[in-house]
Amino acid sequence: MNNEEVKWIMHYCSSHKILLVGEGDFSFSVCLAKAFGSAQNMVATSLDSEAEVKRKYSGAEANLNELKERGCTIVHQVDVHTMSSYSFNHITSVQLFDRIVFNFPHAGFYMWEHEPRQIILHQELVRGFFKKAKNMLREGGEVHVTHKTAHPFSNWRIADLASEAGLYLKREEEFYNWLYPGYENKRGEGARCDESFPVGNCSTFQFAKLF
Repeated sequence: MNNEEVKWIMHYCSSHKILLVGEGDFSFSVCLAKAFGSAQNMVATSLDSEAEVKRKYSGAEANLNELKERGCTIVHQVDVHTMSSYSFNHITSVQLFDRIVFNFPHAGFYMWEHEPRQIILHQELVRGFFKKAKNMLREGGEVHVTHKTAHPFSNWRIADLASEAGLYLKREEEFYNWLYPGYENKRGEGARCDESFPVGNCSTFQFAKLF
């Protein structure tokens, strides 16, 4: 792909090898694919099975079909704690990526968000993600986590968790849904799983490692 063919949307371009994890209804992946005109360099994954994704999200089936038509690799039941063991070799022969993206990580609704035990569950999820993602980056690659920054979400200490895994914060940029046309963030669990939630104060944290 030569330079004049490269297309961008925010931090992502069509020449990047992109891994998206923890997708809900896959609308973020579709947003990128439409911006690029193709999804051949993308791997989009969910923790849920395909059947569960379609059951939980009203727009999921259409989004998955759109991605397949644009050449996206879709893999379900991918756990971030073990994701480095999955074979994505058909997208990149050495299974390394330019961007690894986890939007609004969440460990599940067990307690109130401000409770320390709930925060610890979230931290363990993100800590495991960083540990695996670091070893799946190409030289110059980045790990992106979009996350609320107001209390109590600030107590997750995202940058500290990344540092533990050997990643450093390159930049933090404010996140707004409207920058990604068609993207609908989802609650993901319970009777309201298909509903969006207000993001409020929110940033995309962009991490890299020293090579």
